[in-house]
Amino acid sequence: MTDDLTVRPAAPGDQGRRLRRDVSGPALLAGLVCVAVSFSGPLVVVLAAAAAGRLDGAHTASWIWAVAIGSGVTGFALSWWTRTPVVTAWSTPGAALLVTSLGHYPYREAVGAYLVSAVAVTLFGITGWFGRLIAAVPDGIVHAMLAGILFSFGAGIFGAVHGAPVLVVGSFAAFLLAKRLAPRYAVVIALVAGAVLAAATVGLRLHPGSGGPTVPVFTAPAFSWAALIGLALPLTIVALASQNAPGLGVMRAFGYRPDDRLLIGATGGASVLLAPFGSPGVNLAAITAAICSGPEAHPDPRRRYIAGMSSGALYVLVGSFSGVLVGLFTGLPKELIAVIAGVALLASLQNSLAAALADAAGRDAAVVTLLATASGTTLFGIGSAFWGLLFGLATHAVLTARRTSTGPGPHRTDGA
Repeated sequence: MTDDLTVRPAAPGDQGRRLRRDVSGPALLAGLVCVAVSFSGPLVVVLAAAAAGRLDGAHTASWIWAVAIGSGVTGFALSWWTRTPVVTAWSTPGAALLVTSLGHYPYREAVGAYLVSAVAVTLFGITGWFGRLIAAVPDGIVHAMLAGILFSFGAGIFGAVHGAPVLVVGSFAAFLLAKRLAPRYAVVIALVAGAVLAAATVGLRLHPGSGGPTVPVFTAPAFSWAALIGLALPLTIVALASQNAPGLGVMRAFGYRPDDRLLIGATGGASVLLAPFGSPGVNLAAITAAICSGPEAHPDPRRRYIAGMSSGALYVLVGSFSGVLVGLFTGLPKELIAVIAGVALLASLQNSLAAALADAAGRDAAVVTLLATASGTTLFGIGSAFWGLLFGLATHAVLTARRTSTGPGPHRTDGA
């Protein structure tokens, strides 16, 4: 993509007219799929972490409220302000870290650790230190990292066949047929077909739950060295390495030029405000960002910001009525979520693979990045996206140093 998609605010007088013009069905659906993916799998990790921390129902609901409201408000506002699809979310690796760590600390100390981590992330963002590091990463490695992130979703389509063959095959067939006849609405048609097939086969367990609007619970933070080292430090590393780095990388991979100071600073600031209500942090999204940033959201990349606003509005809705609406998302068959997320990301996966391998000189580093990211390896509480970047950069550095010191040699393509 060669167009200049640098993040910039729209002229004030044009905002209303442009917003009405840019709204589209595929972009709104991309936001819906984004939220459905977020609440279908990662929410389970949050609930497991809450159980590990022995949180009661009120504090658990407050946690979900905080991360959903934070994700919704920041995603909606940043997408509207920058006219790019900015998708924010809670950190699934961070929640996974809390599954094994939260129960070791009093809850007030955990909240204090959340607060310190949020302040640290905000400082890294607004000073521009983090953005300068990310800007130094070669584009091929960024695209390869994105392809590695998306790989499991593409493979997940076929991995789900065993659990619900009629649902998965039927939905995928509907997608392919629509891709041939009405490509802009292929994901919509796959979703509708999948819902019908799910109701007829495995069933749709859409229970709206009970209760009114969620009431957040304020917890005064407390601080201890143990919680700062055991929770705040790893949460900060995870937020920067496993969330914000891939999040910026996804935007770069689709041709956008995000203002890292604005985006990380804004999400970090929201995390500071929401920490006392149970939020471990709000970060840039990576996987769900690809749903809203790719061509399926809209062929024109300048109109995809509507998908970011759509997901933001739905996050706020779900967060405000978590007791009523979370059940609707968690009750969707996992096979339906797998196939819809997979087909929604097929175009993004294809584009990322093509861009990652376009530069022959950087293919070795790109392939290493792809394999390490797709492996799903987690070390020291840090997800595979970070390790993919690290191994890819190391490969790039070693091979570049070799070529610089020895000069160009014969280029081998046989893999021997």
